[in-house]
This record gives sequence, structure tokens and C-alpha cells, in this order.
Amino acid sequence: MALFNMKAPVEYGEQQEAFEHFLTDFKTSPQETITTALGNITINEDDLSDDYDFMDEDDEAGQQRRRQQRRGAKEPVHKYKLMLQELADRKTNEVAIELDDIHTFEEDLGLELKLVESIEKNTKHYVEILSRAIDKLMPQPTQGLTFKDDVLDVLMANRAQRNADLVEAAERTADPAMLNEQYPAQLTRRYTLVFKPRTAMSGEPLKALSVRQVRGDHLGHLITIRGIATRVSDVKPIVQVSAYTCDRCGCEIFQPVSDKQYGPLTLCPSKDCKENQAKGQLYPSSRASKFLPFQEVKIQELAEQVPIGQIPRTLTVLCYGTLVRKVHPGDTVDISGIFLPTPYTGFQAMRAGLLTDTYLEAHDVIQHKKAYEDMQIDPLMERRIAKSFQSGNQYEYLAKSIAPEIFGHLDVKKALLLLLVGGVTKEVGDGMRIRGDINICLMGDPGVAKSQLLKYISKVAPRGVYTSGRGSSGVGLTAAVMRDPVTDEMVLEGGALVLADNGICCIDEFDKMDDNDRTAIHEVMEQQTISISKAGISTSLNARTSILAAANPLYGRYNTRLTAVENINLPAALLSRFDVMFLLLDTPTRETDAQLAKHVAYVHMHNKHPDIDTSDGFVFSPAEVRAYVAKARTYRPVLPPNVADYMVKTYVRLRNQHKRNEKKSQNFGHTTPRTLLGIVRLAQALARLQFSNTVKQEDVDEALRLIEASKESLAMDDGNRTGRRGLNASSKIFNLVKGLADSGACRADEMEDDEDNENEFGVELNLRKVKERVIAKGFTENQWMTALEEYTDLNIWQTTGNGSRLVFIVADDREGSQEL
Repeated sequence: MALFNMKAPVEYGEQQEAFEHFLTDFKTSPQETITTALGNITINEDDLSDDYDFMDEDDEAGQQRRRQQRRGAKEPVHKYKLMLQELADRKTNEVAIELDDIHTFEEDLGLELKLVESIEKNTKHYVEILSRAIDKLMPQPTQGLTFKDDVLDVLMANRAQRNADLVEAAERTADPAMLNEQYPAQLTRRYTLVFKPRTAMSGEPLKALSVRQVRGDHLGHLITIRGIATRVSDVKPIVQVSAYTCDRCGCEIFQPVSDKQYGPLTLCPSKDCKENQAKGQLYPSSRASKFLPFQEVKIQELAEQVPIGQIPRTLTVLCYGTLVRKVHPGDTVDISGIFLPTPYTGFQAMRAGLLTDTYLEAHDVIQHKKAYEDMQIDPLMERRIAKSFQSGNQYEYLAKSIAPEIFGHLDVKKALLLLLVGGVTKEVGDGMRIRGDINICLMGDPGVAKSQLLKYISKVAPRGVYTSGRGSSGVGLTAAVMRDPVTDEMVLEGGALVLADNGICCIDEFDKMDDNDRTAIHEVMEQQTISISKAGISTSLNARTSILAAANPLYGRYNTRLTAVENINLPAALLSRFDVMFLLLDTPTRETDAQLAKHVAYVHMHNKHPDIDTSDGFVFSPAEVRAYVAKARTYRPVLPPNVADYMVKTYVRLRNQHKRNEKKSQNFGHTTPRTLLGIVRLAQALARLQFSNTVKQEDVDEALRLIEASKESLAMDDGNRTGRRGLNASSKIFNLVKGLADSGACRADEMEDDEDNENEFGVELNLRKVKERVIAKGFTENQWMTALEEYTDLNIWQTTGNGSRLVFIVADDREGSQEL
């Protein structure tokens, strides 16, 4: 009984002809060009320019040429025909076929070949079909080979010429057997063919799958998977066609390789050796072989994709050709590719039995959060940024746009904004590197939204890694030594700090970490490197990251009976590496608690944050914050001499205040030379926000104000402990101004750093800056004027310089004045 003959469900010959017709005749319509331009916001400015040029009247030929160029830019173009010409001219080495274009082409012509559905269900086979169509339609290059071309170009040209000669000879002699002597098609192709999936189906956008949603019926299909890259191997060459040379007959033998493992040929299968029974020995020829760049990527499910009580799953992605080096560890990506099985071989097959492993052969990679330098800002966002910049309040707007669902903490949000922008990293001529990244520690009582702020920053930053102190070890933060499954060598796998290179590493529950694990962060926070000497590997990894840590005090909540140093309970070597350390205390106050409760109730009722206190409710989205930060990071502000002198004087005063506080046992933190570097970084970040290449004195004052604001909660709590709850507004304003005078902030611009003059005539402050500080603390202008008059009548201070300066009459160390 004869077996039934099964007819193929599709006609591959007809489909190949349709693909050839598509590559030759498909045009991008003007509507599609406009839509693409509006989506990517890449409109040619010359086409929209209405400027009058007086030279146009004289240069008629130039005017005619410009008209032709504009007319040509608006006409439809043969998209893939031009791509094939660039491929023939060796200007590109990738052919990206968009399935949306094939779908549009098929609908316009009314074809019923189901090209898109066939490609999506049997992608691997249609890569070969479209490659044959491209080989058939490949045009002649517009320029010949020169001495500047690569050796591979010469080899490709000679192979293509030999194939053409064999085809001509076979037609002339009517001997089809001569076609068997042609070079394999893989040797004459110098391109990588990839498919870009459809963006929408039936009017609805297609969603990417998680690793858990991939099923067995997806085998062979073109699917899109979303995940985070956890491990990326080195780029290595993988053989696609292995070439051999016979030592007897001199024939070249080619062996196409489709799997990761293959058995090399040893005996010559040529016709001459078979007739003569010579059994010639084959020797590999790497020069005549074809290799492709190869990279293996491990992607893992995102945290929000993992069900309750499950652990995230991983999937292996293989990248070939032009798709290598597009994914880095820690990137959140959408990878489109072919889901394929790979059977176990060797001893693994004996142990696994009928089990097979699966992988994804990548065709398209889409980055979700691009690096700052790779980010392209569209004109609509540019106008929005320019509007906020012209208002002059972009610093306030951006700070209030950070986690707007969280009530208050404006100074903390300003510091986190400066953390995103960062200072300027410098490299001195002798190789010494001075970090520009800012490190911030948030320490406070439970329930002050520290973890929510960390989560927001890790999402806004292009490379943000969030980890917890209790669930992180020293090896997990730095690097681990493991065996590479591809090469079977001992390699280093980067931890959280390495994954956050050129980004931000957010460490929650910082106080819960073991001391041995916490010491691994010391080198990262200052030198920004990780030195490894394990398993015969001695190297130094880059960890150019900002550290954002959140911790609780020693006993969970701040103990008012202990000093600040005892409550913090972190080593001084670690504390000095933080540029800003905020102490956030949950102190009950009637007004603040009522506002907080209203804010939380509004968020839960309306599922959005209430209107922010700006002029027109101006709020930046996370994408706009990222775009603004990307533009600000292009500036490299420097310190002018006058600002440098002002900073030196300020640092000396800070050291004097630190010395006095140590005598009074009111020390919050140590003022070290790292404090001065922290002020420089904060001032540079503020200058970047202003799109300026020069640091101003106002930037230094704001940096000092932020450092003082980090201790504000502690000062308020100390005031409650000493029984100062009944202070009126004037006394609070005096204590604030006295603190500014002691810290050296808001000094008059022309005042010289002369301690003798200060003791004799009193400390001079800039009245305008002092008033701004007082108003910023929540006092009204009437309260400020009342306090100014009261203490002027008491002969504590006087105003000079036509009301521009405030001079303290008593400049000696009066203990009582500060303890009012």
C-alpha cells in the first residue's frame, strides 16, 4: 500500500516570487513617512523653514536645486530596493524586514498568500527563503574594489564571480551538474537577515510575553519576550561554514554548520579522490571559512511578572551577527526572536533522556531605558524643557515632580534630583580619578517613605538596581566567580554594583547588612572600582555608580536619650563617604499630620497625586525628568576663582563650627575634606540644572543649605528635648539666623575671611539671602520683619549698607545666645 502524499500547506515558489516583488516594488507612502516622523519626531527643519534668503533671487540654479530636493524628499521611495543597493555597495551589513511593511504590501495588492502569518509561524525557514530572494535581486555595486577594501570584500567578490561563471558555463554546456561546484550560499552572503515583528494586530498593540508565558506551541514562531538581562557573555566567533583543503587533490570542501556542535570532516569526499581511492586528508582552512559574531544572553523575568510564591525564570538568548553588543547586564529589554529547541548532546543526553533545552534566536532588540548619552530628546519634550527653563523655577518643578505621590520631603527630593544629575568626574593628568557621582544616605524612622523614594529613583535612572541589605551578600554586591557554560572557563559575574555601572544602586535596609558585607562597598563609594583576586583571576572591575542607601536608627526608631552618633551606629569611614546624610524623624505635629492625612486620602480616592504647588500645576513625567537630566549631564561646569575662594572660607568656618559642636557634645557628623568635595559635587549638579558651565556662589549656598537641611529633623528633636516647645516665631527666627552665622552661610560677598575683624565688628550676613532662608523655612514676611525689629531694639544685630547687610553686634562666643 502506497503512502499518502501530503501537499504542502503553502506554495513556497509563489511566496518567494511575492517576496521578490515586495523587495523591488514596495514604497513608503508620504502618509507613512509623516507618521514615522511624528512618532520619532524627526522632521527635516529645511522643509519647514520660511526664512527669506536674499541670495535666492540671484541663485536661480540653487533655488531650483533646493526645490527638487524638497520635492524628492516628499516623494515615495523604494525602501528595500535602496537597502539592497547599500548592501551591494558594502555600506551596511544588516537587512531588517519589517512585518508591518509586508502586511501593508499584501493588503494593497489584495494577495492571499498569508505571508506575515507564514513568517510568524515558521520564521527559521522563511529566513532562508527571503535570503534566496535577496541573493537573486542583489544589484551590482556602484563602485568596484579598491586597495582600501577589506580582504573579505575581495574574497566575496571572487566567490560571487566564480558562481556567476559556473552558472553561465552550465547554461552553455547544458550540464546542470556543474552547479554543484558552486560556493555555498552562506559564503557569498555578507549580511544578517532579521525580522522586526508587527507593532499591532487588529488595531491593538501587541504585548510582549514574559518568560513564564512561553509555551510549547510557540516553537518555531517569532515571539517577543520582555525581561532583564542578568548575564551577557563575551563576543566570540562561531563557525557558519567550515572550509577544508585536501592534501591529495587540492579541492576545497565546504561544510555548512547549523548547530552549536558539529563533527569536522576528515576524509575528502571529492570526485577525484573517490575515483582514485586516494582517501585524501582534509585540513581546516580558517581563512576560507565563514564565522559570525556570537553572544549568549541570559534574560530573567521582571519582578512584576513573577506570580506570588514563585521565583523568576530565565531564558537563554543567542545573538548572531549585527545583534551582538546590543544588550548589557541590567538592561530591561524586549527581545524578538525565534523560539527553538536544542537537544542535549554527549553525556548530558544520556542523563537527560528525551528532555531538550530551549533558547531564543534574537532578531530584534528594543531598549526600554537608554543611557543618557544614547537618549534622543524629541522637539515636543525640548519645548517643554525650554518652557520650564525660561520660567527660572525648573529646580523647584523637577524636585516636586520626583515621587509626587509622597507628601513633603522637598529637600530630600532636591537632593535626589542632584543625585540623578551628578557632578563632573575628573581625571587628572597623572591618572588619578576624582569621582563626580553623589552618594546619599536616608536614615529615619519607619514610615517616612524611604523605600518608596528608592524605588522611584531606581525606575527613573537609566541603569538603576534596587537591592535590600538583608538579602544581599558581599559577593552579590561585587562579583562572583563561576564557570561559563559556553566556554567552560572560570569567569566573573558582576553583582548589583557592577550592573549599576554608570547608574544608581539603591540599597534598602542598609543597617541590616553584615559588617563584612558592608565593607565591600567602601572601595566602590570612593575609588569606584572593585578589586578581585579569586580563583586565579586578579582584576579590577568598574563600578562608577552612585549609592543611595536607606537605613533605620539603631533601635528601629530614633532614641532621643542617645546622641545622634549613637543612634546612627554606622562606622565613621562609611559615613564620611556619603555626601549628604538625611536624618528623617517622624515627629507628631498637628498641622503636618493633617496635611499628610489629606494627601494620602486624596491619592487613594483619585488614584493620582494632588495638584502640586506650582504656578500652573506643572509636573514632569518620569520620562521628561530623564530627558531633562540627560540634557543637563552634557554640561561640565567649572569653579571660577572667586567661587573657589568663597568655598575655601566656607569650609574653614564649617571646621570651626564642628570643633565647637564637639566641645558641646552636639556633633551630628564629622566634617572632613570629603565634605568639601561633596559641596563641590552638589554645586556642580546645581549648575548643570541651570544649563551652565560655570558654578555660581548661589549654587554653593544651596549646596550648604541642603547639608544643613539634612540635620533639620535632629535640630527640631533636640529643641523638643531641651524644653523649647513654647518658643515664639521671633525666637525661632533668631536661632535660625544664629545658626547661619555660625555655619558661615549667607555671608556678605565683600566680607573678607578675617577672624579678628569678625570679633571686633561682628559677623556680617547678606540680608537678602537670610530673608530667603527664613521664608523658605515656612515663616511669613511679617514674622521676619517683627523679629528683625525686636532684636534690633535689643541691640543684638543692626542693619547696615542701606538695609542690605545684617551685622551681629556681639561676636564673642555667648553660650546663652544660641540656647534661647
